[in-house]
Amino acid sequence: MTSTARTSYTSAPNQKHRRSNRRSRQRGNTADTDSQSLSTLGYFKTLPLEIFQMVLKYLSVKDISMLSMVSKTISNRLINYISTPSGNRRLLLQDFHNLELPGKREGSYILEHYKSLGLLLKRCTLLLPTKDRLKYIHKILSEVSCFKLNGCASPLHCLGLQCYGVFLQILTAGWDELECHRVFNFLCELSNLPRKVQTVVSSKPGSARKLELRIRLYCRSVLLNHWIHRSDSAFWLTRILKPWPMVNQARLLYIIFGPVSSLDVVPREWLMENNARLLILSGNSICFTFMASKAVNGRTLELARLMVFLALVSTSQHSRLRLSEPLPPDLLSQT
Repeated sequence: MTSTARTSYTSAPNQKHRRSNRRSRQRGNTADTDSQSLSTLGYFKTLPLEIFQMVLKYLSVKDISMLSMVSKTISNRLINYISTPSGNRRLLLQDFHNLELPGKREGSYILEHYKSLGLLLKRCTLLLPTKDRLKYIHKILSEVSCFKLNGCASPLHCLGLQCYGVFLQILTAGWDELECHRVFNFLCELSNLPRKVQTVVSSKPGSARKLELRIRLYCRSVLLNHWIHRSDSAFWLTRILKPWPMVNQARLLYIIFGPVSSLDVVPREWLMENNARLLILSGNSICFTFMASKAVNGRTLELARLMVFLALVSTSQHSRLRLSEPLPPDLLSQT
């Protein structure tokens, strides 16, 4: 009894001592982490957060973008600054309809601003997965109505979609195709683009003129116009067209790249002679593929008429070529 009591009496202080050592080590680790976090702030560690954000007001967006690369701690502080009302007002300019600013070229100032903002957010979110980066950026930009497909009341006189396009171009530059696929799917989900395209391509031409115009502006200004290399533009155009059958792809291409004035009129059907001339100019491969498609689908009457006009157009072209050839010297001497 006595020995047992003594044993228990002497063991308890040892356990408390070990627990206190563990707690002291945890405090020490927390203190080390805090000191490391503060050390990465450099001279900014002596400034309160409010003063730090006041300093940012005197820096350009490009300078803030460079500052975000100093350390992860500063990058986190900048992310917090962007989310504040003052940072939001400073960085999310919305003078999309005031195209003539004093001392600036028309619209160039705000486009350059959003290029710098795209670089800033690209650097601040560098360590996040693509899904989280897109969610954060959408949270920042969701209040800008002119960035939405149906957000602006006068889209023809607005630079909002162009600013959104240059922002996304800077943000996604250098990303691999899988990440760009995610970006496109994310944009389609936000803008409901597939459903709007379905409405347009399944209706009569010109019956949804305003929607056709908005789809045209969104696809060109946000996804297609701002790339330097054609391969990049081709990638995004492929994303737009791929979900649709060929007949709808042709309609969608006409909406995106066709004359603006034709969005509110229905073009007349081509004559068969014009179709034949276009097929001849397109080359044998496209011509044969087009004719084979009609044969496979049982459209024999159209195929027969087309072959007649192909023969007539070819004969006419050969005749013109013969008439344009110079006369032989003996005939010239007789004349």
